[in-house]
Amino acid sequence: MKALCWTGVNKLAVETVDDPSILNDQDIIVRVILTTSCGSDLHLLGGYVPTMRAGDVLGHEFIGEVVETGSAVTRHRVGDRVVVCSFISCGRCWYCKNELYSLCDNGNPNAGIPEMLWGQAPGGCYGYSHALGGWAGSHAEFIRVPYADQGAFPVPDGVSDERALFASDAAPTGWMGADIGGVRPGDTVAVWGAGGVGQMAARAALLLGAERVVVIDRYQERLAQVEQVIGAETMNYETSEVSAELRELTGGRGPDVCIEAVGMEAHSDRIDFAYDQVKQQLRLQTDRPTAVREAIFSARKGGSVFVLGVFGGFVDKFPLGPLMNKGLTLRSAQQHGHRYIPMLLERMSRGELVTEHLATHVMPLDEAPDGYAMFKDKTDGCVRAVFRPGAPSGRVDEGTR
Repeated sequence: MKALCWTGVNKLAVETVDDPSILNDQDIIVRVILTTSCGSDLHLLGGYVPTMRAGDVLGHEFIGEVVETGSAVTRHRVGDRVVVCSFISCGRCWYCKNELYSLCDNGNPNAGIPEMLWGQAPGGCYGYSHALGGWAGSHAEFIRVPYADQGAFPVPDGVSDERALFASDAAPTGWMGADIGGVRPGDTVAVWGAGGVGQMAARAALLLGAERVVVIDRYQERLAQVEQVIGAETMNYETSEVSAELRELTGGRGPDVCIEAVGMEAHSDRIDFAYDQVKQQLRLQTDRPTAVREAIFSARKGGSVFVLGVFGGFVDKFPLGPLMNKGLTLRSAQQHGHRYIPMLLERMSRGELVTEHLATHVMPLDEAPDGYAMFKDKTDGCVRAVFRPGAPSGRVDEGTR
């Protein structure tokens, strides 16, 4: 079968790899209908996650059709249309029983690598390096899904492929940030980053009752989506003094909840960005915490900061003093998607949560390297590049921009 493989730093290629097969009686094999790029994939592409190997298949956000089931699978049949959570969880360990699904003790067969890096191992994630299990990703014609009764969810008939696709990762990740971040009715919420996850965090905050939600970014096409589709306010950090304007619109206090949805390659026009970029390029630190710093400085006293962006290692100049002296609550996690996906699919079926606008460019899998270049460079208004493994080459569709 064809698959998009990582072949080196900033290098991708569509290659022929072995078809997946049932290895465990809890597995299913899924024919991939749609799979999308994600901002966290760019960290892999750029070489910031050192546990990638040549030939690894990328992709962790997908929808597909079940074509084969293991003998112990009870909730799925051949022909079912399913969306699959990007994180792999067994459903039986202590963490899964406590709905901390991305921390599953059994989803990551390479636990020794993250234990060395982070002290303990999170669960596994499709197509996201050997630190998170070395699982083959979804940018392929077929994929093996382990623990299928836990991680694959039937898609309601009235929900399109393009909408359901984002229930795999972007929507549950964003919802988790608003939920665990503690958004309450009447709150003011600030979200850093207007990509898929940031937009979903903003929409979740509104649905949870926030009075005002402000999304901060610099790309006008993304900010326009926030205003027109999500229904939140926007702020362009290249033309705004973010912290000052957030204080002004909250009567001098600052937002109740700040959600960082950018990650280890954050950009800014402030001097600390230049400092972070030099240190990261010299590998003197692994991540750029620019947006995290601004979120901590901007949050009101006693407020909450939730870090949704992916970080891999260590940062410099972390504002521990402001965090402590302002009495902030700082939380973070990889997504506990199993907790949210059924509810999100129901909201999608009722039209409360729409996501298909994120798929600005839909193309065949053969064109995926070009799609990633477009996604990385933010050219032609690309918010997400979405791939159809079964589509013929030479066709690129523009989504609902």
